Amino acid sequence: MQRVGERLQKERVRKGYSLEEVAKATKIRVPFLYAIEKGDYKSLPSSAYIQGFIRNYAEFLELPVRETLAIFKREFDEREYLGVLPKSFTKPEHSALPGFRFGWPSLLIILGLVFVIFYVIFQYRSAFINPPLTITSPEENALVSTQIITVKGKTDPNDTVTINDLPAFTDKDGNFKKDITVFSGANTITVKTVNNFGRISVDLLHIMLKSQ
Repeated sequence: MQRVGERLQKERVRKGYSLEEVAKATKIRVPFLYAIEKGDYKSLPSSAYIQGFIRNYAEFLELPVRETLAIFKREFDEREYLGVLPKSFTKPEHSALPGFRFGWPSLLIILGLVFVIFYVIFQYRSAFINPPLTITSPEENALVSTQIITVKGKTDPNDTVTINDLPAFTDKDGNFKKDITVFSGANTITVKTVNNFGRISVDLLHIMLKSQ
């Protein structure tokens, strides 16, 4: 059975994309894309993150996301990825070292571990919360007189933004804008932002165009 990585790679090559072009569009690093295509899941953060990467990759290539993820789940062996814990972790011979005394070295080690834990949580916070999304222009229920309006907003600079399913450029500060055509009467504009872990935020903007 064809691996999910082979399927993604084949479709990428068929459409003429390089890994660098895919990385720029999906905000997934080239080494991660390479590891996905080669099935080298041990080089990736975790199974949850891998699924987010594959979802974004499949959406970019216009492959069926649900089917692609189903292939990945059948292929991925969680036990092989995580490995087996050493026996010393599950059956320690000693619960404490004889004569152990708590001192400054131990305190520094604990503080270092706490710092590392908070740093990791901060770095991967996007895996647990939806990305920020603010629309700054136009205002909700705005009454406009021209068919071409510019939608502006702000999100995380690493997120992918679409407006009515059309990609919008995001600058280094997370600002984005896109010219959208509206029609006479009521219009609903869908603004969506997706982060590297597949978390999505959606906002609906309602616009009224005066009859010409």
